[in-house]
Amino acid sequence: MQEAIGMLLFSGALILIGAIIWLMNRYKRCPSNKIIVVYGKGTGTTTAKCVHGGGVMIWPLIQDYSVLSLEPMTTEIDLKGALSKKNIRVAVPSTFTLGISTNPKIMINAAERLLGLTKKDIIDQASDIILGQLRLVIATLSIEEINQDREQFLDLINANVNTELNKIGLEVINVNIRDITDESGYIDAIGQKAAAEAINKAKVEVAQQEQQGAIGVAEANRIKEVQVAEQIAQSNIGTTNADKEQRIKTAQIDAQAVEGENVAKANIAEYNATLAVKQADALRTGEVAKANAERDVLLAQKEREEAKLKKEELAQQEVEKLKIQVQADAEAEKLRRIANGEADAIKAKYFAEAQGVKAVLEAKAEGYKKLVALSADKPELATSFLMIEKIQDIVDKQVEAIKNIKIDKVTVWDGGAGSQNGSTTANFLRNLIKSLPAMHDLAKQAGIELPEVLGKVDDSIAAEIKAEEKSEET
Repeated sequence: MQEAIGMLLFSGALILIGAIIWLMNRYKRCPSNKIIVVYGKGTGTTTAKCVHGGGVMIWPLIQDYSVLSLEPMTTEIDLKGALSKKNIRVAVPSTFTLGISTNPKIMINAAERLLGLTKKDIIDQASDIILGQLRLVIATLSIEEINQDREQFLDLINANVNTELNKIGLEVINVNIRDITDESGYIDAIGQKAAAEAINKAKVEVAQQEQQGAIGVAEANRIKEVQVAEQIAQSNIGTTNADKEQRIKTAQIDAQAVEGENVAKANIAEYNATLAVKQADALRTGEVAKANAERDVLLAQKEREEAKLKKEELAQQEVEKLKIQVQADAEAEKLRRIANGEADAIKAKYFAEAQGVKAVLEAKAEGYKKLVALSADKPELATSFLMIEKIQDIVDKQVEAIKNIKIDKVTVWDGGAGSQNGSTTANFLRNLIKSLPAMHDLAKQAGIELPEVLGKVDDSIAAEIKAEEKSEET
Protein backbone atom coordinates (compact mmCIF):
# COMPACT_ATOMS: atom_id res chain seq x y z
CA MET A 1 0.00 0.00 0.00
CA GLN A 2 2.77 2.42 0.86
CA GLU A 3 4.58 1.50 -2.34
CA ALA A 4 1.44 2.34 -4.39
CA ILE A 5 1.07 5.69 -2.66
CA GLY A 6 4.74 6.38 -3.29
CA MET A 7 4.35 5.60 -6.99
CA LEU A 8 1.35 7.88 -7.21
CA LEU A 9 3.24 10.70 -5.55
CA PHE A 10 6.22 10.15 -7.86
CA SER A 11 3.95 10.15 -10.95
CA GLY A 12 2.23 13.33 -9.75
CA ALA A 13 5.58 15.02 -9.24
CA LEU A 14 6.66 14.04 -12.73
CA ILE A 15 3.42 15.40 -14.22
CA LEU A 16 3.80 18.62 -12.26
CA ILE A 17 7.41 19.05 -13.38
CA GLY A 18 6.40 18.33 -17.00
CA ALA A 19 3.60 20.89 -16.80
CA ILE A 20 5.98 23.50 -15.40
CA ILE A 21 8.52 22.82 -18.17
CA TRP A 22 5.77 23.00 -20.79
CA LEU A 23 4.53 26.31 -19.40
CA MET A 24 8.07 27.66 -19.33
CA ASN A 25 8.53 26.73 -22.99
CA ARG A 26 5.25 28.34 -24.02
CA TYR A 27 5.87 31.57 -22.08
CA LYS A 28 7.81 34.01 -24.29
CA ARG A 29 9.68 36.97 -22.83
CA CYS A 30 10.10 40.12 -24.94
CA PRO A 31 13.38 42.12 -24.80
CA SER A 32 13.26 45.92 -24.73
CA ASN A 33 14.44 46.30 -28.36
CA LYS A 34 11.81 44.00 -29.90
CA ILE A 35 8.06 43.55 -30.21
CA ILE A 36 6.40 40.12 -29.97
CA VAL A 37 3.40 39.83 -32.30
CA VAL A 38 0.98 37.07 -31.25
CA TYR A 39 -1.57 36.02 -33.87
CA GLY A 40 -4.30 33.41 -33.99
CA LYS A 41 -7.17 32.80 -31.55
CA GLY A 42 -7.40 34.71 -28.30
CA THR A 43 -5.90 38.02 -29.48
CA GLY A 44 -9.02 40.01 -28.62
CA THR A 45 -10.79 42.34 -31.03
CA THR A 46 -7.62 43.13 -33.00
CA THR A 47 -5.99 41.00 -35.66
CA ALA A 48 -2.89 40.49 -33.49
CA LYS A 49 -1.58 41.13 -30.01
CA CYS A 50 1.61 43.21 -29.70
CA VAL A 51 3.79 42.92 -26.61
CA HIS A 52 6.71 45.27 -25.89
CA GLY A 53 8.56 44.34 -22.71
CA GLY A 54 7.37 41.70 -20.28
CA GLY A 55 6.15 38.36 -21.59
CA VAL A 56 3.18 36.52 -23.01
CA MET A 57 1.84 32.94 -23.05
CA ILE A 58 1.62 31.36 -26.49
CA TRP A 59 -1.02 28.65 -26.57
CA PRO A 60 -0.19 25.71 -28.84
CA LEU A 61 -2.21 24.87 -31.94
CA ILE A 62 -4.38 28.02 -31.77
CA GLN A 63 -1.62 30.66 -31.51
CA ASP A 64 1.80 31.47 -32.92
CA TYR A 65 4.12 34.46 -32.74
CA SER A 66 6.71 36.48 -34.63
CA VAL A 67 9.12 39.29 -33.73
CA LEU A 68 9.50 42.89 -34.98
CA SER A 69 12.80 44.69 -34.37
CA LEU A 70 12.87 48.22 -32.95
CA GLU A 71 16.31 48.86 -34.42
CA PRO A 72 16.53 52.36 -35.99
CA MET A 73 16.63 52.46 -39.80
CA THR A 74 18.27 55.19 -41.89
CA THR A 75 17.32 56.24 -45.41
CA GLU A 76 18.89 58.86 -47.68
CA ILE A 77 16.33 61.02 -49.50
CA ASP A 78 17.91 62.78 -52.47
CA LEU A 79 15.02 65.09 -53.32
CA LYS A 80 15.54 67.17 -56.48
CA GLY A 81 13.30 69.46 -58.52
CA ALA A 82 10.60 69.90 -55.84
CA LEU A 83 8.27 72.79 -56.74
CA SER A 84 7.95 75.47 -54.03
CA LYS A 85 5.07 77.88 -53.43
CA LYS A 86 6.47 80.47 -55.90
CA ASN A 87 7.12 77.81 -58.58
CA ILE A 88 10.86 77.70 -57.92
CA ARG A 89 12.31 74.17 -57.98
CA VAL A 90 14.53 73.29 -55.04
CA ALA A 91 16.72 70.37 -54.06
CA VAL A 92 16.55 69.21 -50.43
CA PRO A 93 18.91 66.26 -49.80
CA SER A 94 18.21 64.86 -46.35
CA THR A 95 18.69 61.88 -44.05
CA PHE A 96 15.77 60.33 -42.13
CA THR A 97 16.15 58.01 -39.15
CA LEU A 98 13.00 56.05 -38.39
CA GLY A 99 11.81 52.97 -36.54
CA ILE A 100 8.76 50.93 -35.57
CA SER A 101 6.64 52.83 -33.05
CA THR A 102 5.95 51.45 -29.55
CA ASN A 103 2.60 53.24 -29.39
CA PRO A 104 0.01 50.44 -28.92
CA LYS A 105 -2.26 51.67 -31.72
CA ILE A 106 0.63 52.17 -34.15
CA MET A 107 2.20 48.82 -33.23
CA ILE A 108 -0.93 47.09 -34.56
CA ASN A 109 -0.38 48.85 -37.92
CA ALA A 110 3.21 47.58 -37.97
CA ALA A 111 2.02 44.04 -37.18
CA GLU A 112 -0.51 44.17 -40.01
CA ARG A 113 1.70 45.79 -42.67
CA LEU A 114 5.36 45.10 -41.86
CA LEU A 115 5.40 41.63 -40.28
CA GLY A 116 7.57 39.31 -42.38
CA LEU A 117 9.14 42.08 -44.49
CA THR A 118 12.89 42.53 -44.72
CA LYS A 119 14.61 45.68 -43.50
CA LYS A 120 15.21 46.76 -47.10
CA ASP A 121 11.51 46.36 -47.98
CA ILE A 122 10.50 48.47 -44.96
CA ILE A 123 13.01 51.22 -45.88
CA ASP A 124 11.80 51.26 -49.51
CA GLN A 125 8.17 51.75 -48.40
CA ALA A 126 9.16 54.48 -45.94
CA SER A 127 11.32 56.27 -48.56
CA ASP A 128 8.42 56.49 -51.01
CA ILE A 129 6.16 57.97 -48.31
CA ILE A 130 8.82 60.46 -47.12
CA LEU A 131 9.58 61.61 -50.67
CA GLY A 132 5.92 62.36 -51.36
CA GLN A 133 5.38 64.23 -48.08
CA LEU A 134 8.55 66.28 -48.56
CA ARG A 135 7.29 67.49 -51.93
CA LEU A 136 3.91 68.31 -50.35
CA VAL A 137 5.48 70.38 -47.55
CA ILE A 138 7.78 72.27 -49.94
CA ALA A 139 4.80 73.10 -52.18
CA THR A 140 3.15 74.98 -49.26
CA LEU A 141 6.19 77.16 -48.46
CA SER A 142 8.05 79.95 -50.25
CA ILE A 143 11.82 79.98 -50.67
CA GLU A 144 12.15 82.63 -47.95
CA GLU A 145 10.13 80.54 -45.47
CA ILE A 146 12.18 77.42 -46.22
CA ASN A 147 15.52 79.22 -46.02
CA GLN A 148 14.93 81.55 -43.07
CA ASP A 149 12.81 79.47 -40.67
CA ARG A 150 14.42 76.03 -40.71
CA GLU A 151 12.76 75.08 -37.40
CA GLN A 152 9.27 75.60 -38.81
CA PHE A 153 10.28 73.69 -41.94
CA LEU A 154 11.45 70.70 -39.86
CA ASP A 155 8.29 70.81 -37.71
CA LEU A 156 6.10 70.63 -40.82
CA ILE A 157 8.17 67.75 -42.22
CA ASN A 158 7.94 65.84 -38.92
CA ALA A 159 4.19 66.38 -38.67
CA ASN A 160 3.36 65.40 -42.26
CA VAL A 161 5.80 62.50 -42.56
CA ASN A 162 4.89 61.06 -39.14
CA THR A 163 1.18 61.13 -39.97
CA GLU A 164 1.73 58.98 -43.06
CA LEU A 165 4.40 56.70 -41.56
CA ASN A 166 2.15 55.94 -38.57
CA LYS A 167 -0.29 54.32 -40.99
CA ILE A 168 2.22 51.51 -41.59
CA GLY A 169 3.52 51.40 -38.00
CA LEU A 170 6.62 53.63 -38.32
CA GLU A 171 7.64 56.94 -36.73
CA VAL A 172 10.36 59.51 -37.43
CA ILE A 173 13.24 59.53 -34.94
CA ASN A 174 15.39 62.24 -36.52
CA VAL A 175 15.50 64.45 -39.64
CA ASN A 176 18.73 65.94 -40.97
CA ILE A 177 18.39 68.45 -43.83
CA ARG A 178 21.87 68.48 -45.37
CA ASP A 179 21.37 71.38 -47.78
CA ILE A 180 18.77 73.50 -49.56
CA THR A 181 19.53 74.69 -53.10
CA ASP A 182 17.50 75.86 -56.08
CA GLU A 183 18.06 75.60 -59.82
CA SER A 184 17.72 79.33 -60.49
CA GLY A 185 20.20 80.54 -57.81
CA TYR A 186 17.50 82.48 -55.94
CA ILE A 187 18.69 81.31 -52.51
CA ASP A 188 22.26 82.39 -53.29
CA ALA A 189 20.96 85.82 -54.32
CA ILE A 190 19.07 86.13 -51.02
CA GLY A 191 22.24 85.20 -49.14
CA GLN A 192 24.27 87.77 -51.02
CA LYS A 193 21.67 90.42 -50.28
CA ALA A 194 21.65 89.58 -46.56
CA ALA A 195 25.45 89.63 -46.47
CA ALA A 196 25.56 93.03 -48.18
CA GLU A 197 23.02 94.43 -45.72
CA ALA A 198 24.99 93.08 -42.76
CA ILE A 199 28.23 94.59 -44.10
CA ASN A 200 26.57 97.98 -44.63
CA LYS A 201 25.07 97.93 -41.15
CA ALA A 202 28.46 97.08 -39.64
CA LYS A 203 30.09 99.95 -41.55
CA VAL A 204 27.48 102.41 -40.28
CA GLU A 205 27.96 101.22 -36.69
CA VAL A 206 31.73 101.57 -37.02
CA ALA A 207 31.33 105.12 -38.35
CA GLN A 208 28.97 105.95 -35.48
CA GLN A 209 31.41 104.62 -32.91
CA GLU A 210 34.25 106.59 -34.49
CA GLN A 211 32.11 109.71 -34.35
CA GLN A 212 31.29 109.18 -30.70
CA GLY A 213 34.98 108.55 -29.95
CA ALA A 214 36.05 111.74 -31.74
CA ILE A 215 33.43 113.78 -29.93
CA GLY A 216 34.46 112.32 -26.56
CA VAL A 217 38.12 113.07 -27.17
CA ALA A 218 37.36 116.64 -28.26
CA GLU A 219 35.09 117.18 -25.26
CA ALA A 220 37.69 115.82 -22.88
CA ASN A 221 40.37 118.05 -24.38
CA ARG A 222 38.13 121.09 -24.11
CA ILE A 223 37.27 120.38 -20.48
CA LYS A 224 40.94 119.85 -19.72
CA GLU A 225 41.98 123.15 -21.34
CA VAL A 226 39.21 125.07 -19.58
CA GLN A 227 39.98 123.56 -16.21
CA VAL A 228 43.70 124.24 -16.57
CA ALA A 229 43.02 127.84 -17.61
CA GLU A 230 40.68 128.35 -14.67
CA GLN A 231 43.20 126.97 -12.23
CA ILE A 232 45.97 129.17 -13.58
CA ALA A 233 43.77 132.26 -13.62
CA GLN A 234 42.59 131.69 -10.06
CA SER A 235 46.15 131.11 -8.93
CA ASN A 236 47.32 134.32 -10.58
CA ILE A 237 44.33 136.31 -9.36
CA GLY A 238 44.84 134.96 -5.84
CA THR A 239 48.48 135.99 -5.84
CA THR A 240 47.75 139.62 -6.62
CA ASN A 241 44.52 141.21 -7.75
CA ALA A 242 46.36 144.47 -8.41
CA ASP A 243 49.04 143.01 -10.58
CA LYS A 244 48.43 144.23 -14.08
CA GLU A 245 50.70 141.72 -15.61
CA GLN A 246 48.84 138.97 -13.90
CA ARG A 247 45.60 140.25 -15.34
CA ILE A 248 47.19 140.33 -18.75
CA LYS A 249 48.34 136.76 -18.31
CA THR A 250 44.92 135.83 -17.11
CA ALA A 251 43.46 137.45 -20.18
CA GLN A 252 45.92 135.59 -22.32
CA ILE A 253 44.99 132.33 -20.63
CA ASP A 254 41.33 133.07 -21.21
CA ALA A 255 42.10 133.77 -24.84
CA GLN A 256 43.95 130.47 -25.07
CA ALA A 257 41.03 128.73 -23.47
CA VAL A 258 38.68 130.28 -26.00
CA GLU A 259 41.08 129.31 -28.73
CA GLY A 260 41.10 125.73 -27.38
CA GLU A 261 37.34 125.69 -27.40
CA ASN A 262 37.30 126.93 -30.98
CA VAL A 263 39.86 124.28 -32.00
CA ALA A 264 37.74 121.62 -30.30
CA LYS A 265 34.63 122.85 -32.10
CA ALA A 266 36.52 122.86 -35.40
CA ASN A 267 37.65 119.28 -34.74
CA ILE A 268 34.10 118.25 -33.95
CA ALA A 269 32.87 119.87 -37.15
CA GLU A 270 35.59 118.09 -39.10
CA TYR A 271 34.68 114.74 -37.54
CA ASN A 272 31.00 115.36 -38.29
CA ALA A 273 31.84 116.08 -41.92
CA THR A 274 33.99 112.95 -42.13
CA LEU A 275 31.19 110.91 -40.52
CA ALA A 276 28.65 112.28 -42.98
CA VAL A 277 30.92 111.31 -45.88
CA LYS A 278 31.39 107.78 -44.45
CA GLN A 279 27.65 107.41 -43.87
CA ALA A 280 26.99 108.51 -47.44
CA ASP A 281 29.58 106.01 -48.71
CA ALA A 282 28.08 103.24 -46.60
CA LEU A 283 24.57 104.11 -47.80
CA ARG A 284 25.74 104.24 -51.40
CA THR A 285 27.54 100.89 -51.05
CA GLY A 286 24.43 99.34 -49.48
CA GLU A 287 22.16 100.68 -52.22
CA VAL A 288 24.56 99.44 -54.91
CA ALA A 289 24.68 95.98 -53.29
CA LYS A 290 20.91 95.96 -53.01
CA ALA A 291 20.53 96.98 -56.66
CA ASN A 292 23.03 94.29 -57.69
CA ALA A 293 21.13 91.68 -55.71
CA GLU A 294 17.81 92.75 -57.24
CA ARG A 295 19.44 92.72 -60.69
CA ASP A 296 20.75 89.20 -60.07
CA VAL A 297 17.30 88.07 -58.99
CA LEU A 298 15.72 89.60 -62.10
CA LEU A 299 18.38 88.00 -64.31
CA ALA A 300 17.77 84.64 -62.64
CA GLN A 301 14.01 85.02 -63.17
CA LYS A 302 14.61 85.99 -66.80
CA GLU A 303 16.86 82.97 -67.37
CA ARG A 304 14.30 80.73 -65.72
CA GLU A 305 11.50 82.09 -67.93
CA GLU A 306 13.68 81.70 -71.03
CA ALA A 307 14.53 78.15 -70.01
CA LYS A 308 10.84 77.45 -69.41
CA LEU A 309 9.88 78.82 -72.85
CA LYS A 310 12.71 76.88 -74.48
CA LYS A 311 11.60 73.73 -72.67
CA GLU A 312 8.00 74.22 -73.83
CA GLU A 313 9.20 74.84 -77.40
CA LEU A 314 11.38 71.73 -77.30
CA ALA A 315 8.46 69.76 -75.88
CA GLN A 316 6.25 70.95 -78.77
CA GLN A 317 8.97 70.02 -81.25
CA GLU A 318 9.26 66.60 -79.65
CA VAL A 319 5.47 66.15 -79.94
CA GLU A 320 5.58 67.10 -83.64
CA LYS A 321 8.54 64.79 -84.13
CA LEU A 322 6.66 61.92 -82.47
CA LYS A 323 3.56 62.62 -84.59
CA ILE A 324 5.65 62.51 -87.78
CA GLN A 325 7.36 59.35 -86.58
CA VAL A 326 4.01 57.71 -85.73
CA GLN A 327 2.61 58.67 -89.15
CA ALA A 328 5.74 57.37 -90.87
CA ASP A 329 5.54 54.15 -88.88
CA ALA A 330 1.85 53.78 -89.75
CA GLU A 331 2.58 54.39 -93.47
CA ALA A 332 5.48 51.96 -93.38
CA GLU A 333 3.28 49.38 -91.63
CA LYS A 334 0.59 49.92 -94.27
CA LEU A 335 3.08 49.45 -97.11
CA ARG A 336 4.55 46.46 -95.32
CA ARG A 337 1.12 44.87 -94.94
CA ILE A 338 0.26 45.57 -98.60
CA ALA A 339 3.60 44.09 -99.69
CA ASN A 340 3.04 41.08 -97.43
CA GLY A 341 -0.46 40.64 -98.89
CA GLU A 342 0.82 40.86 -102.45
CA ALA A 343 3.65 38.50 -101.60
CA ASP A 344 1.18 36.06 -100.03
CA ALA A 345 -1.04 36.31 -103.15
CA ILE A 346 1.91 35.68 -105.48
CA LYS A 347 3.07 32.88 -103.25
CA ALA A 348 -0.42 31.34 -103.27
CA LYS A 349 -0.61 31.71 -107.07
CA TYR A 350 2.75 30.05 -107.63
CA PHE A 351 1.95 27.43 -105.06
CA ALA A 352 -1.32 26.63 -106.85
CA GLU A 353 0.49 26.52 -110.21
CA ALA A 354 3.14 24.31 -108.68
CA GLN A 355 0.45 22.07 -107.28
CA GLY A 356 -1.16 21.90 -110.73
CA VAL A 357 2.16 21.14 -112.44
CA LYS A 358 2.87 18.57 -109.75
CA ALA A 359 -0.51 16.94 -110.32
CA VAL A 360 0.08 16.89 -114.12
CA LEU A 361 3.57 15.46 -113.72
CA GLU A 362 2.35 12.86 -111.24
CA ALA A 363 -0.43 11.89 -113.65
CA LYS A 364 2.05 11.68 -116.53
CA ALA A 365 4.45 9.70 -114.39
CA GLU A 366 1.67 7.27 -113.55
CA GLY A 367 0.73 7.03 -117.28
CA TYR A 368 4.39 6.50 -118.26
CA LYS A 369 4.66 3.83 -115.60
CA LYS A 370 1.66 1.99 -116.95
CA LEU A 371 2.91 2.46 -120.56
CA VAL A 372 6.29 0.94 -119.67
CA ALA A 373 4.52 -1.90 -117.87
CA LEU A 374 2.38 -2.68 -120.96
CA SER A 375 5.39 -2.71 -123.31
CA ALA A 376 7.66 -4.74 -121.08
CA ASP A 377 8.76 -7.11 -123.90
CA LYS A 378 9.29 -4.27 -126.38
CA PRO A 379 10.49 -1.18 -124.56
CA GLU A 380 10.96 0.63 -127.86
CA LEU A 381 7.16 0.76 -128.17
CA ALA A 382 6.97 3.01 -125.11
CA THR A 383 9.49 5.37 -126.65
CA SER A 384 7.59 5.36 -129.93
CA PHE A 385 4.33 6.14 -128.19
CA LEU A 386 5.96 9.04 -126.38
CA MET A 387 7.39 10.30 -129.65
CA ILE A 388 3.98 10.02 -131.26
CA GLU A 389 2.61 12.16 -128.45
CA LYS A 390 5.05 14.92 -129.36
CA ILE A 391 4.58 14.67 -133.17
CA GLN A 392 1.62 16.99 -133.04
CA ASP A 393 3.74 19.67 -131.33
CA ILE A 394 6.50 19.23 -133.96
CA VAL A 395 4.04 19.52 -136.79
CA ASP A 396 2.47 22.56 -135.19
CA LYS A 397 5.89 24.24 -135.00
CA GLN A 398 6.58 23.47 -138.65
CA VAL A 399 3.22 24.82 -139.75
CA GLU A 400 3.77 27.88 -137.55
CA ALA A 401 6.97 28.61 -139.43
CA ILE A 402 5.28 28.99 -142.82
CA LYS A 403 1.62 29.66 -142.10
CA ASN A 404 2.00 33.44 -142.15
CA ILE A 405 3.65 33.47 -145.58
CA LYS A 406 1.26 34.98 -148.13
CA ILE A 407 1.94 33.12 -151.34
CA ASP A 408 0.33 35.76 -153.53
CA LYS A 409 2.70 38.34 -152.12
CA VAL A 410 5.89 36.28 -152.62
CA THR A 411 8.14 37.48 -155.43
CA VAL A 412 11.12 35.32 -156.43
CA TRP A 413 14.00 36.89 -158.37
CA ASP A 414 15.93 34.28 -160.32
CA GLY A 415 17.93 36.57 -162.63
CA GLY A 416 15.67 35.81 -165.65
CA ALA A 417 16.87 32.22 -165.99
CA GLY A 418 13.52 30.68 -165.28
CA SER A 419 13.13 27.07 -164.14
CA GLN A 420 13.24 23.77 -165.89
CA ASN A 421 11.02 22.01 -163.39
CA GLY A 422 8.10 24.42 -163.11
CA SER A 423 7.60 27.97 -161.96
CA THR A 424 10.09 29.74 -159.76
CA THR A 425 7.49 30.31 -156.99
CA ALA A 426 6.55 26.64 -156.93
CA ASN A 427 10.19 25.63 -156.69
CA PHE A 428 10.64 28.11 -153.84
CA LEU A 429 7.75 26.60 -151.89
CA ARG A 430 8.95 23.11 -152.65
CA ASN A 431 12.43 23.88 -151.45
CA LEU A 432 10.97 25.58 -148.37
CA ILE A 433 8.99 22.52 -147.45
CA LYS A 434 11.97 20.28 -148.19
CA SER A 435 14.04 22.38 -145.78
CA LEU A 436 11.75 21.31 -142.96
CA PRO A 437 13.09 18.18 -141.25
CA ALA A 438 11.08 15.06 -141.96
CA MET A 439 9.27 13.47 -139.10
CA HIS A 440 10.92 10.08 -139.65
CA ASP A 441 14.35 11.76 -139.74
CA LEU A 442 13.68 13.49 -136.45
CA ALA A 443 12.65 10.22 -134.92
CA LYS A 444 15.79 8.48 -136.20
CA GLN A 445 17.96 11.28 -134.75
CA ALA A 446 16.35 10.56 -131.42
CA GLY A 447 17.08 6.81 -131.86
CA ILE A 448 13.43 5.94 -132.47
CA GLU A 449 11.84 4.12 -135.42
CA LEU A 450 8.27 5.25 -136.01
CA PRO A 451 5.62 2.69 -136.98
CA GLU A 452 4.65 2.43 -140.64
CA VAL A 453 1.10 3.53 -139.85
CA LEU A 454 2.42 7.07 -139.56
CA GLY A 455 3.47 7.07 -143.22
CA LYS A 456 6.77 6.55 -145.03
CA VAL A 457 8.66 8.59 -147.57
CA ASP A 458 8.67 6.92 -151.02
CA ASP A 459 12.11 5.68 -152.13
CA SER A 460 11.85 7.31 -155.55
CA ILE A 461 10.89 10.64 -154.03
CA ALA A 462 13.71 10.31 -151.57
CA ALA A 463 16.15 9.48 -154.39
CA GLU A 464 14.89 12.44 -156.38
CA ILE A 465 15.35 14.77 -153.44
CA LYS A 466 18.87 13.52 -152.86
CA ALA A 467 19.73 13.94 -156.55
CA GLU A 468 18.45 17.50 -156.54
CA GLU A 469 20.41 18.28 -153.43
CA LYS A 470 23.56 16.80 -155.07
CA SER A 471 23.06 18.82 -158.24
CA GLU A 472 22.58 22.01 -156.25
CA GLU A 473 25.80 21.36 -154.44
CA THR A 474 27.68 21.04 -157.73
